[in-house]
Amino acid sequence: MKALHIKLISLVGLFALLLVVMPSCRKEGDTIAIITVIDTSGARVPGATVILYGTPSSPDYAGLEIIRKDTEFTDAAGQATFNYTEAFKLGQAGFCVLDIKATMDTLEGSGIIKVEEEKTSEETVIVQPQ
Repeated sequence: MKALHIKLISLVGLFALLLVVMPSCRKEGDTIAIITVIDTSGARVPGATVILYGTPSSPDYAGLEIIRKDTEFTDAAGQATFNYTEAFKLGQAGFCVLDIKATMDTLEGSGIIKVEEEKTSEETVIVQPQ
């Protein structure tokens, strides 16, 4: 009888341990935003400055500081890559919608990107003379 109790307690303990450990085994996927910058002829623009920034979406917060601002430069393929994996937390509902500003010398362009959690989100911005 005592052996049965020990086995039962061991089984319950093992089950409880599995309940705690198993959810933490899920590996978080990368959350990446890629911005491709092109000019009006469709040519990719290397060396452009790309800024992704979030602003408050509610009128209640109008005039407050920018929530997030990240800057990268486009590579030889005209792409700037932003890695938000560390900013996203598992279990979080959604990630963010960011404004895009791209500049290169006298060329400028803008847009928005919805950065989806654990995915690679892509957007293209056309820069033109301002």
